[in-house]
Amino acid sequence: MTSRSKRILLVAAKTGYQVREFASAAERLGVELAFATDRCHVLDDPWGDRAAPIEFANPAVGIDALASQGPFDGILAVGDEPACVAAQAAEALGLRYHPAKAAQAAKNKLQARDRFRAAGLLVPAFKSLPLDAHPELSARSVRYPCVLKPLDLSGSRGVIRADNPQEFVRAFERVQAIVRGIVKRARSAPALLAEEFVPGREFALEGVMTGGRLQPLALFDKPDPLDGPFFEETIYVTPSRQPAHVKGAILATVRRAVAALGLRDGPVHAEMRVNEAGVWMLEAAARPIGGLCSRALRFRLRRRSLGLEELLLRHALGEDVSSAQLARGGHAVMMIPIPQAGVYQGVEGLEEARSVPGITDVVITAKEGQLLEPLPEGSSYLGFIFARASTPGGAESALRQSHRYLRFLLTPALPVVR
Repeated sequence: MTSRSKRILLVAAKTGYQVREFASAAERLGVELAFATDRCHVLDDPWGDRAAPIEFANPAVGIDALASQGPFDGILAVGDEPACVAAQAAEALGLRYHPAKAAQAAKNKLQARDRFRAAGLLVPAFKSLPLDAHPELSARSVRYPCVLKPLDLSGSRGVIRADNPQEFVRAFERVQAIVRGIVKRARSAPALLAEEFVPGREFALEGVMTGGRLQPLALFDKPDPLDGPFFEETIYVTPSRQPAHVKGAILATVRRAVAALGLRDGPVHAEMRVNEAGVWMLEAAARPIGGLCSRALRFRLRRRSLGLEELLLRHALGEDVSSAQLARGGHAVMMIPIPQAGVYQGVEGLEEARSVPGITDVVITAKEGQLLEPLPEGSSYLGFIFARASTPGGAESALRQSHRYLRFLLTPALPVVR
Protein backbone atom coordinates (compact mmCIF):
# COMPACT_ATOMS: atom_id res chain seq x y z
CA MET A 1 0.00 0.00 0.00
CA THR A 2 1.42 3.37 -1.01
CA SER A 3 1.24 6.19 1.50
CA ARG A 4 -0.74 9.28 0.53
CA SER A 5 0.96 12.62 0.03
CA LYS A 6 0.79 15.15 2.85
CA ARG A 7 -2.01 17.72 2.59
CA ILE A 8 -2.16 21.23 4.02
CA LEU A 9 -5.26 23.40 4.09
CA LEU A 10 -4.57 27.05 3.21
CA VAL A 11 -7.28 29.56 4.13
CA ALA A 12 -7.24 32.82 2.15
CA ALA A 13 -9.59 35.64 1.21
CA LYS A 14 -8.69 35.12 -2.46
CA THR A 15 -6.19 33.21 -4.54
CA GLY A 16 -3.79 36.12 -5.06
CA TYR A 17 -0.03 36.31 -5.42
CA GLN A 18 0.74 35.43 -1.80
CA VAL A 19 -1.30 32.25 -2.17
CA ARG A 20 0.66 31.43 -5.31
CA GLU A 21 3.87 31.73 -3.30
CA PHE A 22 2.59 29.02 -0.98
CA ALA A 23 1.42 26.91 -3.93
CA SER A 24 4.87 27.05 -5.52
CA ALA A 25 6.56 26.16 -2.23
CA ALA A 26 4.16 23.23 -1.71
CA GLU A 27 4.93 21.92 -5.18
CA ARG A 28 8.67 22.04 -4.49
CA LEU A 29 8.10 20.26 -1.20
CA GLY A 30 5.84 17.60 -2.73
CA VAL A 31 2.89 18.64 -0.56
CA GLU A 32 -0.70 18.87 -1.74
CA LEU A 33 -2.19 22.28 -0.98
CA ALA A 34 -5.96 22.48 -0.54
CA PHE A 35 -7.61 25.90 -0.57
CA ALA A 36 -10.51 27.39 1.37
CA THR A 37 -11.60 30.89 0.37
CA ASP A 38 -14.33 33.40 1.08
CA ARG A 39 -16.66 33.03 -1.89
CA CYS A 40 -20.16 32.14 -2.94
CA HIS A 41 -20.99 28.56 -1.97
CA VAL A 42 -23.62 28.26 -4.71
CA LEU A 43 -21.31 28.59 -7.73
CA ASP A 44 -19.31 25.50 -8.67
CA ASP A 45 -15.59 26.37 -8.55
CA PRO A 46 -15.94 29.84 -10.15
CA TRP A 47 -12.17 30.51 -10.19
CA GLY A 48 -11.12 27.04 -11.31
CA ASP A 49 -8.88 26.45 -8.30
CA ARG A 50 -11.00 23.73 -6.62
CA ALA A 51 -11.11 25.82 -3.44
CA ALA A 52 -13.66 25.02 -0.77
CA PRO A 53 -16.08 27.92 -0.16
CA ILE A 54 -16.26 29.41 3.33
CA GLU A 55 -18.30 32.48 4.17
CA PHE A 56 -15.89 34.26 6.49
CA ALA A 57 -18.70 36.23 8.17
CA ASN A 58 -20.37 32.90 9.07
CA PRO A 59 -17.77 30.15 8.67
CA ALA A 60 -19.40 27.32 10.63
CA VAL A 61 -21.18 25.73 7.64
CA GLY A 62 -18.10 25.85 5.43
CA ILE A 63 -15.91 24.43 8.19
CA ASP A 64 -18.29 21.53 8.70
CA ALA A 65 -18.09 20.78 4.98
CA LEU A 66 -14.29 20.74 5.13
CA ALA A 67 -14.35 17.60 7.25
CA SER A 68 -15.52 15.58 4.25
CA GLN A 69 -12.60 16.87 2.16
CA GLY A 70 -9.92 15.74 4.60
CA PRO A 71 -7.84 14.40 6.04
CA PHE A 72 -5.44 17.33 6.38
CA ASP A 73 -2.01 17.19 7.94
CA GLY A 74 -1.71 20.90 8.70
CA ILE A 75 -3.31 24.29 8.26
CA LEU A 76 -2.12 27.80 7.39
CA ALA A 77 -3.73 31.13 6.56
CA VAL A 78 -2.95 34.25 4.56
CA GLY A 79 -4.37 37.44 6.12
CA ASP A 80 -5.96 38.41 9.43
CA GLU A 81 -9.55 37.33 8.75
CA PRO A 82 -8.45 34.03 7.18
CA ALA A 83 -6.29 33.39 10.26
CA CYS A 84 -9.39 33.64 12.46
CA VAL A 85 -11.27 31.23 10.19
CA ALA A 86 -8.29 28.86 10.05
CA ALA A 87 -8.14 28.85 13.85
CA GLN A 88 -11.79 27.82 14.05
CA ALA A 89 -11.26 25.19 11.36
CA ALA A 90 -8.20 23.84 13.18
CA GLU A 91 -10.20 23.33 16.36
CA ALA A 92 -12.96 21.54 14.43
CA LEU A 93 -10.54 19.35 12.47
CA GLY A 94 -8.12 18.62 15.32
CA LEU A 95 -5.14 20.40 13.74
CA ARG A 96 -2.32 22.33 15.44
CA TYR A 97 -2.79 26.07 15.15
CA HIS A 98 -3.45 29.19 17.18
CA PRO A 99 -6.59 29.01 19.38
CA ALA A 100 -9.60 30.68 17.79
CA LYS A 101 -10.04 33.20 20.63
CA ALA A 102 -6.36 34.13 20.43
CA ALA A 103 -6.49 34.71 16.66
CA GLN A 104 -9.57 36.89 17.06
CA ALA A 105 -7.93 38.91 19.83
CA ALA A 106 -4.85 39.42 17.67
CA LYS A 107 -7.01 40.70 14.81
CA ASN A 108 -9.07 43.12 16.88
CA LYS A 109 -7.04 46.16 17.92
CA LEU A 110 -9.17 46.88 21.00
CA GLN A 111 -8.98 43.33 22.34
CA ALA A 112 -5.23 43.27 21.70
CA ARG A 113 -4.74 46.58 23.54
CA ASP A 114 -6.74 45.27 26.50
CA ARG A 115 -4.65 42.11 26.71
CA PHE A 116 -1.36 43.96 26.31
CA ARG A 117 -2.28 46.36 29.10
CA ALA A 118 -3.37 43.52 31.38
CA ALA A 119 0.01 41.87 30.78
CA GLY A 120 1.83 45.02 31.91
CA LEU A 121 3.13 45.99 28.48
CA LEU A 122 3.59 49.59 27.42
CA VAL A 123 0.28 50.69 25.93
CA PRO A 124 -0.79 54.20 24.88
CA ALA A 125 -3.97 55.69 26.32
CA PHE A 126 -6.79 54.41 24.12
CA LYS A 127 -10.56 54.27 23.84
CA SER A 128 -13.12 52.72 21.53
CA LEU A 129 -15.52 55.02 19.70
CA PRO A 130 -18.75 53.88 18.02
CA LEU A 131 -18.83 54.48 14.30
CA ASP A 132 -21.81 56.80 14.74
CA ALA A 133 -20.21 58.81 17.56
CA HIS A 134 -20.37 62.60 17.36
CA PRO A 135 -16.86 63.58 16.16
CA GLU A 136 -16.87 67.05 17.77
CA LEU A 137 -17.76 65.59 21.18
CA SER A 138 -15.30 62.72 20.79
CA ALA A 139 -12.55 65.19 19.91
CA ARG A 140 -12.74 66.60 23.44
CA SER A 141 -12.14 63.21 25.08
CA VAL A 142 -8.74 62.25 23.63
CA ARG A 143 -5.12 63.32 24.15
CA TYR A 144 -3.16 64.85 21.30
CA PRO A 145 -1.47 63.95 19.13
CA CYS A 146 -3.63 60.86 18.63
CA VAL A 147 -4.18 58.20 16.00
CA LEU A 148 -7.56 57.03 14.74
CA LYS A 149 -7.81 53.54 13.29
CA PRO A 150 -10.48 50.94 12.43
CA LEU A 151 -10.53 47.97 14.78
CA ASP A 152 -10.30 45.24 12.17
CA LEU A 153 -8.35 46.55 9.18
CA SER A 154 -4.66 45.91 8.49
CA GLY A 155 -1.83 47.35 6.43
CA SER A 156 -2.33 50.88 7.86
CA ARG A 157 -5.61 51.20 5.97
CA GLY A 158 -7.77 53.88 7.57
CA VAL A 159 -5.07 54.91 10.06
CA ILE A 160 -4.80 58.71 10.44
CA ARG A 161 -3.00 60.96 12.91
CA ALA A 162 -4.67 64.05 14.35
CA ASP A 163 -2.78 66.76 16.24
CA ASN A 164 -5.77 68.83 17.41
CA PRO A 165 -9.58 68.68 17.64
CA GLN A 166 -10.07 70.12 14.15
CA GLU A 167 -7.85 67.48 12.58
CA PHE A 168 -9.58 64.84 14.72
CA VAL A 169 -13.00 65.71 13.27
CA ARG A 170 -11.71 65.52 9.70
CA ALA A 171 -9.86 62.28 10.39
CA PHE A 172 -12.87 60.72 12.14
CA GLU A 173 -15.16 61.48 9.21
CA ARG A 174 -12.63 60.07 6.77
CA VAL A 175 -12.10 56.84 8.71
CA GLN A 176 -15.85 56.60 9.22
CA ALA A 177 -16.38 56.66 5.44
CA ILE A 178 -13.72 53.99 4.90
CA VAL A 179 -15.28 51.64 7.46
CA ARG A 180 -18.80 52.20 6.18
CA GLY A 181 -17.61 51.25 2.72
CA ILE A 182 -16.76 47.75 3.92
CA VAL A 183 -19.07 47.35 6.90
CA LYS A 184 -21.17 44.69 5.19
CA ARG A 185 -18.21 42.32 5.48
CA ALA A 186 -17.48 43.08 9.12
CA ARG A 187 -17.92 40.28 11.64
CA SER A 188 -18.32 42.62 14.59
CA ALA A 189 -20.04 45.91 15.33
CA PRO A 190 -18.06 48.63 13.54
CA ALA A 191 -16.07 50.92 15.79
CA LEU A 192 -12.91 53.00 15.77
CA LEU A 193 -9.94 53.07 18.10
CA ALA A 194 -8.49 56.39 19.23
CA GLU A 195 -5.11 56.18 20.94
CA GLU A 196 -2.23 58.43 21.82
CA PHE A 197 0.42 58.70 19.12
CA VAL A 198 3.60 56.88 20.15
CA PRO A 199 6.75 58.53 18.78
CA GLY A 200 9.80 56.46 17.92
CA ARG A 201 11.28 54.01 15.43
CA GLU A 202 9.14 51.21 14.08
CA PHE A 203 10.13 47.56 13.66
CA ALA A 204 8.58 44.25 12.61
CA LEU A 205 9.35 40.74 13.76
CA GLU A 206 8.61 37.60 11.78
CA GLY A 207 8.37 34.43 13.79
CA VAL A 208 6.74 31.06 14.25
CA MET A 209 5.30 29.50 17.40
CA THR A 210 5.47 25.88 18.51
CA GLY A 211 3.57 24.83 21.60
CA GLY A 212 3.46 28.41 22.85
CA ARG A 213 7.19 29.04 22.29
CA LEU A 214 8.13 31.88 19.95
CA GLN A 215 10.97 31.29 17.49
CA PRO A 216 12.14 34.59 15.92
CA LEU A 217 12.97 34.31 12.24
CA ALA A 218 13.72 37.90 11.19
CA LEU A 219 13.69 41.32 12.85
CA PHE A 220 13.09 44.13 10.35
CA ASP A 221 14.09 47.76 10.63
CA LYS A 222 11.68 50.22 9.03
CA PRO A 223 14.15 52.97 8.16
CA ASP A 224 11.62 55.52 6.90
CA PRO A 225 9.93 57.60 9.63
CA LEU A 226 6.27 56.73 10.17
CA ASP A 227 4.95 59.83 11.88
CA GLY A 228 1.75 60.45 9.90
CA PRO A 229 -0.64 61.85 9.06
CA PHE A 230 -0.84 58.51 7.22
CA PHE A 231 1.32 55.46 7.88
CA GLU A 232 2.29 53.97 4.54
CA GLU A 233 5.03 51.41 5.03
CA THR A 234 7.71 51.25 2.37
CA ILE A 235 11.02 49.60 3.26
CA TYR A 236 11.73 46.56 5.47
CA VAL A 237 15.40 45.65 6.09
CA THR A 238 16.79 42.70 8.02
CA PRO A 239 18.81 41.84 10.04
CA SER A 240 18.17 44.80 12.28
CA ARG A 241 21.02 47.24 12.77
CA GLN A 242 19.92 48.11 16.29
CA PRO A 243 22.18 47.44 19.32
CA ALA A 244 21.88 44.04 20.98
CA HIS A 245 20.04 45.44 24.01
CA VAL A 246 17.34 46.98 21.79
CA LYS A 247 16.87 43.76 19.82
CA GLY A 248 16.72 41.82 23.08
CA ALA A 249 14.07 44.17 24.48
CA ILE A 250 11.98 43.82 21.31
CA LEU A 251 12.10 40.03 21.42
CA ALA A 252 11.27 39.91 25.13
CA THR A 253 8.30 42.22 24.59
CA VAL A 254 6.98 40.19 21.65
CA ARG A 255 7.20 37.01 23.73
CA ARG A 256 5.05 38.65 26.42
CA ALA A 257 2.63 39.97 23.81
CA VAL A 258 1.97 36.65 22.08
CA ALA A 259 1.55 35.00 25.47
CA ALA A 260 -0.95 37.69 26.46
CA LEU A 261 -2.95 37.02 23.29
CA GLY A 262 -2.75 33.26 23.76
CA LEU A 263 -1.12 32.50 20.40
CA ARG A 264 0.33 29.00 20.35
CA ASP A 265 1.14 27.26 17.03
CA GLY A 266 1.81 28.88 13.69
CA PRO A 267 3.20 32.05 12.12
CA VAL A 268 3.34 35.42 13.87
CA HIS A 269 3.95 38.87 12.40
CA ALA A 270 4.50 41.47 15.12
CA GLU A 271 4.95 45.24 14.83
CA MET A 272 6.23 47.60 17.49
CA ARG A 273 7.65 51.06 18.20
CA VAL A 274 10.71 51.78 20.31
CA ASN A 275 11.54 55.01 22.11
CA GLU A 276 13.29 56.07 25.32
CA ALA A 277 10.42 54.62 27.37
CA GLY A 278 10.84 51.13 25.91
CA VAL A 279 9.07 48.86 23.44
CA TRP A 280 5.42 49.55 22.58
CA MET A 281 3.51 46.72 20.89
CA LEU A 282 1.37 47.77 17.96
CA GLU A 283 0.17 44.31 16.97
CA ALA A 284 1.04 40.63 17.00
CA ALA A 285 -0.88 39.05 14.13
CA ALA A 286 -1.56 35.33 13.81
CA ARG A 287 -0.30 35.23 10.21
CA PRO A 288 2.87 35.63 8.15
CA ILE A 289 4.03 38.91 6.61
CA GLY A 290 1.73 40.02 3.79
CA GLY A 291 1.99 40.57 0.06
CA LEU A 292 5.15 39.39 -1.63
CA CYS A 293 7.39 40.71 1.17
CA SER A 294 8.47 37.21 2.14
CA ARG A 295 10.45 36.91 -1.10
CA ALA A 296 13.11 39.06 0.54
CA LEU A 297 13.80 36.32 3.08
CA ARG A 298 16.00 33.26 2.68
CA PHE A 299 16.75 30.77 5.43
CA ARG A 300 19.15 27.90 6.03
CA LEU A 301 17.71 24.71 7.49
CA ARG A 302 19.91 21.63 7.73
CA ARG A 303 22.16 22.81 4.86
CA ARG A 304 19.13 23.61 2.74
CA SER A 305 18.16 27.06 1.42
CA LEU A 306 14.45 27.81 1.59
CA GLY A 307 11.96 30.65 1.68
CA LEU A 308 9.48 31.57 4.39
CA GLU A 309 6.57 29.71 2.77
CA GLU A 310 8.43 26.40 2.64
CA LEU A 311 9.58 26.87 6.23
CA LEU A 312 5.98 27.48 7.36
CA LEU A 313 4.68 24.50 5.37
CA ARG A 314 7.25 22.27 7.02
CA HIS A 315 6.31 23.64 10.42
CA ALA A 316 2.60 23.07 9.74
CA LEU A 317 3.38 19.42 9.00
CA GLY A 318 5.02 19.09 12.41
CA GLU A 319 8.63 19.18 11.23
CA ASP A 320 11.22 20.61 13.62
CA VAL A 321 12.34 23.95 12.13
CA SER A 322 13.97 25.27 15.30
CA SER A 323 17.42 25.25 13.69
CA ALA A 324 16.35 27.55 10.83
CA GLN A 325 18.58 30.61 10.51
CA LEU A 326 18.30 33.73 8.37
CA ALA A 327 20.78 33.51 5.50
CA ARG A 328 23.82 35.75 5.72
CA GLY A 329 23.84 39.30 4.40
CA GLY A 330 21.21 42.00 4.18
CA HIS A 331 17.67 41.25 3.01
CA ALA A 332 15.33 44.08 2.04
CA VAL A 333 12.01 44.76 0.34
CA MET A 334 10.27 47.93 -0.73
CA MET A 335 6.50 48.04 -1.03
CA ILE A 336 6.23 50.56 -3.86
CA PRO A 337 3.88 53.34 -2.71
CA ILE A 338 1.12 54.81 -4.86
CA PRO A 339 2.04 58.48 -5.40
CA GLN A 340 -1.50 59.66 -6.13
CA ALA A 341 -4.91 58.29 -7.03
CA GLY A 342 -5.41 57.40 -10.67
CA VAL A 343 -5.77 54.72 -13.31
CA TYR A 344 -2.58 52.75 -13.83
CA GLN A 345 -1.29 52.90 -17.41
CA GLY A 346 2.19 51.42 -17.08
CA VAL A 347 5.73 51.97 -15.83
CA GLU A 348 8.95 53.26 -17.36
CA GLY A 349 12.50 52.55 -16.21
CA LEU A 350 11.85 48.94 -15.22
CA GLU A 351 14.94 47.57 -16.96
CA GLU A 352 17.18 50.17 -15.30
CA ALA A 353 15.59 49.49 -11.90
CA ARG A 354 16.26 45.77 -12.23
CA SER A 355 19.88 46.33 -13.28
CA VAL A 356 20.92 48.03 -10.02
CA PRO A 357 23.55 45.90 -8.23
CA GLY A 358 21.96 44.06 -5.32
CA ILE A 359 18.45 44.06 -6.78
CA THR A 360 17.13 40.52 -7.10
CA ASP A 361 13.76 41.43 -8.67
CA VAL A 362 11.25 44.17 -9.31
CA VAL A 363 7.66 42.93 -9.46
CA ILE A 364 4.87 45.27 -10.56
CA THR A 365 1.57 43.92 -9.27
CA ALA A 366 -0.63 46.79 -10.53
CA LYS A 367 -2.58 45.95 -13.69
CA GLU A 368 -3.11 48.24 -16.65
CA GLY A 369 -6.46 50.00 -16.29
CA GLN A 370 -6.61 49.39 -12.53
CA LEU A 371 -7.88 52.25 -10.39
CA LEU A 372 -5.32 52.84 -7.64
CA GLU A 373 -5.79 54.80 -4.45
CA PRO A 374 -3.12 55.60 -1.84
CA LEU A 375 -3.55 55.24 1.90
CA PRO A 376 -5.55 55.74 3.99
CA GLU A 377 -8.38 54.70 1.64
CA GLY A 378 -6.30 52.32 -0.46
CA SER A 379 -5.23 48.81 0.43
CA SER A 380 -2.56 47.93 -2.13
CA TYR A 381 0.83 48.89 -3.54
CA LEU A 382 2.18 49.30 -7.06
CA GLY A 383 4.50 46.36 -6.55
CA PHE A 384 7.66 45.23 -4.77
CA ILE A 385 11.42 45.68 -5.10
CA PHE A 386 13.72 43.05 -3.57
CA ALA A 387 17.39 43.38 -2.67
CA ARG A 388 20.19 41.27 -1.23
CA ALA A 389 23.61 42.62 -0.29
CA SER A 390 26.49 41.87 2.03
CA THR A 391 25.06 44.30 4.60
CA PRO A 392 21.57 45.57 5.50
CA GLY A 393 22.64 49.10 4.59
CA GLY A 394 23.75 47.95 1.16
CA ALA A 395 20.41 46.26 0.54
CA GLU A 396 18.53 49.39 1.60
CA SER A 397 20.63 51.61 -0.67
CA ALA A 398 19.96 49.30 -3.63
CA LEU A 399 16.21 49.58 -3.06
CA ARG A 400 16.29 53.36 -3.00
CA GLN A 401 18.42 53.59 -6.13
CA SER A 402 16.20 51.13 -7.98
CA HIS A 403 13.04 53.00 -7.01
CA ARG A 404 14.43 56.26 -8.38
CA TYR A 405 14.47 54.77 -11.89
CA LEU A 406 10.76 53.88 -11.87
CA ARG A 407 8.27 56.30 -13.42
CA PHE A 408 4.67 55.24 -13.00
CA LEU A 409 2.05 56.44 -15.46
CA LEU A 410 -1.23 57.26 -13.75
CA THR A 411 -4.11 59.16 -15.32
CA PRO A 412 -6.82 60.86 -13.24
CA ALA A 413 -9.92 58.76 -12.72
CA LEU A 414 -13.13 60.06 -14.27
CA PRO A 415 -15.60 61.45 -11.70
CA VAL A 416 -18.53 59.20 -10.83
CA VAL A 417 -21.83 60.54 -12.23
CA ARG A 418 -24.67 60.02 -9.75
